Amino acid sequence: MCARSVQFVLRRDHRRQSLRFASLESDFGRRITGSDPRLAGVDSLIWAEPAPGPSTPSGVRPSLAPGDPLPPLRMLVRSDAVIAVAAYLGGVWRGLALVGSLVPRPLRDGAYDVVARNRHRVPGRSDRCLLPTPAERERFLDGPDA
Repeated sequence: MCARSVQFVLRRDHRRQSLRFASLESDFGRRITGSDPRLAGVDSLIWAEPAPGPSTPSGVRPSLAPGDPLPPLRMLVRSDAVIAVAAYLGGVWRGLALVGSLVPRPLRDGAYDVVARNRHRVPGRSDRCLLPTPAERERFLDGPDA
């Protein structure tokens, strides 16, 4: 389901194409989860973005090179992360994100957990992952130079 979710976003991200992806098991994913004690043991979608504030000028992407300290990040998990992705995609997805944000977090996260527990039973599951195109590959932070 994770690979299909990434493919879903890649197919629908026609505007900005600035969203980057990393698995939690990658070096970058471990840097993110290790940067915040609240993320210890999280096995979920994580949305990480520069934290708002004077240290994050608008439109400037912070350096995420290996060895560089991570900038202050705003982290969202589970249903909050799904809502952030939907809002990022814009259009009808932004509207769905707005509606979803009106649902209390405990209910949203409960629904997220049910889907997550049953993700291997979802029809259309594949044991293979599609290889990204060269343009899509640039959006993944899993490589040795991520």
